[in-house]
Amino acid sequence: MPIRIDPADVLVAVDLQNGFMPGGNLAVPQGDEVVPLANRIARAFHNVVLTQDWHPAGHISFASSHPGKKPFDTIRLPYGDQILWPDHCVQGTRDAEFHPALAIPHAQLIIRKGYHADVDSYSTFVEADRKTSTGLGGYLTARGLRRVFLCGLATDFCVAWSALDARRLGFEVLVIEDASRAIDAAGSLAAAWNDMRVAGVQRVRSDDLAR
Repeated sequence: MPIRIDPADVLVAVDLQNGFMPGGNLAVPQGDEVVPLANRIARAFHNVVLTQDWHPAGHISFASSHPGKKPFDTIRLPYGDQILWPDHCVQGTRDAEFHPALAIPHAQLIIRKGYHADVDSYSTFVEADRKTSTGLGGYLTARGLRRVFLCGLATDFCVAWSALDARRLGFEVLVIEDASRAIDAAGSLAAAWNDMRVAGVQRVRSDDLAR
């Protein structure tokens, strides 16, 4: 049975930025393949939110901010374990801009995250300290939007963390698998799908959505 999209649904397209595309500073394999799918899927939705990683230079999640460390090392920070990343999506750079083929002109909101210098933010709802809100949950609630569809980059980090936080906030959540791509570092993709399944996140494909 096709999933019908109604006015209380929202598509959250996560971090479709140059930095996560082939050639970007933190490229997700085949990340650019998501863009045309997201464009097509978005046309079925009345409500669309775009998110954007938006780091200041010298962000605490950058390996370059920690002498002797390299990308993909893990360190302990006051809010927990942090994977260190290459410098990426720095505010005002081309790396931080949306992919030039992204075409969702009716998107109503852009949520920027990761702009606090001392805390990372994978989730589009709550930063990695697990207490600083991005405001997205309140926005969706205030607008009466109850069912959240997620796509974008990367499945095992920003998409998964967003899905789990949306469930904690009481939303029904569906992740569009073929419209997302993963980093898959040390088994992170399988672990993310398991966590989402346990939390009640539905795993769907773009062809499941009624056209």
